[in-house]
Amino acid sequence: MSSVDVAEATQAALAAEHAAVYGYGVVGGLIGEERAGEAQEAHTAHRARRDALARTLRRLGATPVASAAAYELPFAVTDATGAARLAAEVELRLAGAYADLVLVTTGEERRTAAGALSEAAVRAARWSGEGVAFPGLAEYANAGGR
Repeated sequence: MSSVDVAEATQAALAAEHAAVYGYGVVGGLIGEERAGEAQEAHTAHRARRDALARTLRRLGATPVASAAAYELPFAVTDATGAARLAAEVELRLAGAYADLVLVTTGEERRTAAGALSEAAVRAARWSGEGVAFPGLAEYANAGGR
């Protein structure tokens, strides 16, 4: 794989992490006390991954993509149920970005991306109450029963 492919996939993962940090800000404001710790833990983890991806891009000689001032949510979030649904959606989108990064990396970078993919899949399952057959691979999401 070329370093351009790696940089592009890393930029996409970074953009997804920026959106996740924003999304968890919304989640944290509405989730309720019983899951507030879980939301805070995820928010912290995504900030750390975001910062690590930015460092990786600088090491690759690329300028990390900046976060947007705000992000359009995929649906209205007005209560704890919607917040949990948003958290699951954020994690599934991250899984897709990390699956793409796994495809173009090798060695330790691939292990790190695979770990992030796995963490996103686990968080998505926790938030939604159900797992996805092939997290991060939308084209196979419905193939689990075949």
